[in-house]
Amino acid sequence: WIAAYMYEGDAPLAERRAAALSLDRDLLRDLLGAEELRELLDPGVLADVELELQCVADGRRARSADELHDVLRKVGDLTAAEVDLRSDGPAGEWLDELTLTRRAIEVQLGGESRHVAAEDAARYRDAFGCNVPLGLPMAFTEPVAHPLESLVARYARTHGPFTATEVARRFAAPVERIVGALAALEAADRIVHGEFRPGGVGREYCDAEVLRQLRRRSLATLRREIEPVEPEAYARFIQVWHGIPGERRGLDSLVEALAQLQGAALVASTLETELLPSRLRSYRAADLDELCTTGDVVWVGSGAIGPNDGRVRLYFTDQFALIDASLEVAEAPDGALHDAIRAHLATHGASFWNQLRAASGDATDGELLAALWDLVWAGEVTNDSLAPLRAMLSGGKSRSSAAPRGRPRPGRLTRIGPPAGSGRWSLVAPLRMPAPSPTQAAHAAALQLLERYGVVTREAVLAEGVKGGYAAAYGVLKVLEERGQVRRGYFVAGLGAAQFALPGAVDRLRSARDVADGALHPELVPAAVVLSATDPAQPYGAALDWPPSAGRPSRTAGALVVLRNGLPLVWFDRRSSHLVTFPGAADGGWADSLAALVKDGRQRSIEVRKVNGDPIDRKGAEAVTLLAAGFADGYRGFVLRGV
Repeated sequence: WIAAYMYEGDAPLAERRAAALSLDRDLLRDLLGAEELRELLDPGVLADVELELQCVADGRRARSADELHDVLRKVGDLTAAEVDLRSDGPAGEWLDELTLTRRAIEVQLGGESRHVAAEDAARYRDAFGCNVPLGLPMAFTEPVAHPLESLVARYARTHGPFTATEVARRFAAPVERIVGALAALEAADRIVHGEFRPGGVGREYCDAEVLRQLRRRSLATLRREIEPVEPEAYARFIQVWHGIPGERRGLDSLVEALAQLQGAALVASTLETELLPSRLRSYRAADLDELCTTGDVVWVGSGAIGPNDGRVRLYFTDQFALIDASLEVAEAPDGALHDAIRAHLATHGASFWNQLRAASGDATDGELLAALWDLVWAGEVTNDSLAPLRAMLSGGKSRSSAAPRGRPRPGRLTRIGPPAGSGRWSLVAPLRMPAPSPTQAAHAAALQLLERYGVVTREAVLAEGVKGGYAAAYGVLKVLEERGQVRRGYFVAGLGAAQFALPGAVDRLRSARDVADGALHPELVPAAVVLSATDPAQPYGAALDWPPSAGRPSRTAGALVVLRNGLPLVWFDRRSSHLVTFPGAADGGWADSLAALVKDGRQRSIEVRKVNGDPIDRKGAEAVTLLAAGFADGYRGFVLRGV
């Protein structure tokens, strides 16, 4: 018991309740001095058991006169309305038949007529002074030992937790008499006194066997709760964990979003068009610029993707050295111009384009810009502004590749560099100093993974590019578990067995399991949502496998995924205008989500030319869905353009 409860506060709610219900009842009563199960019994289980004990639940109601007689023997006295509630048939006719054959009698109790089984005649006569009709067998009229106790015991057997006042009201008897009978039954260990009913106030009584049944069924429910969730439940959870769809606003909310994303290799072209807007209700580029120019946030390249795109990692400056040290380093570019830029920045510090231009010798602007961005994508050089990154993504060229003609006028700039070279450039190496130890770096990486995913799996770590892979992170996560900071278990079915989670994340993950179409949990994603295929909150293709499909989806730059209820509906590559459908696409709704990107101004146009690798069928289901969403039948496919 001590082992189960010493760290009770660290465990998720389901495990805490399951561990408590697994304890021996007598031992728990001895340790606590009373039965205190108010927070442990499941309200739904309690309601179901009470309906069954009262013969009201389906399959428990009487279907004949004989079964109605059994109900009276089991439940006790019932009014005509209560008999009708417990019957699947003509209750009045059955009662008349039972009364005529002396198998049931009518007594006056509490100022109303009630029907009881003839076998209980002596009990009601001796306990409450009820008049019984003549003509009953002698065996039903002989005096009964402890009649009140036997009736109260039956009340307990057919009810959940109750109070003495409720029993006294039912039998129209003084509370003192009922309390005395309950005390005798408790002394005989037939009933238990404690706190049982969820949300109740004060102490209650409960039949010992009923309480055991409630405990067993509540425990079974809890054990189902602690079973691993389905992959689609994990997908729902990770979206909620990242606050998608975004309802937050302002600079503070942007900082919260960056806290989860820092260190992740993000496709630069999606950063301000998809990743951050999906997390914030009204994302403003000026807020991110403010964080960068004030030195609070630094961005570092992490590999080029084509001529005008690449991956970047965002960090809070004070955490950069710790987190960056745990990530794989890209291969450094080699060349005379690259060395010249490195040497200049190492000697002179942060420099502007004209200063770099002067140190580059005879190199043209195009050559200098290419070499500079080679160093940027390799993670060696960064800028204190996002302006050059935005210019690179838009394919910006040099404003002027040659010196101005004629004699320069006073106050006129003699050289204006390309937009992708604007701002102040500096080496990243000084930010990595002082270099943390491998242990410090691994610890920081593990904490960041927990912050980003809530539930860390082997598959998620491998997708992150952490040095040493999952083996390196596992050692730190195991120590964090021993210190009580995280929980280890099998939380998501189908993924690696050793999974680690923040305590609060486990309960939120399990709350996502009970979500079904049309009955969404208020906290969870209410409708289809469009995410970048490379978004950390989009787990398919990384932590989770793609659903069966005739196409070949992947986590490529420029691709989008439409998800609803944690299941992907379609995958769409904007660059190749290629649509891949999943089983959920048959329900529709995905085309409206894609159209919303254009209508909201996030995309200029969307065109669908291919479906699952083949040219789109002009009369197929996908074409009909696109036309209904406002797409027009074009020359090469179906297209929707903004105003």
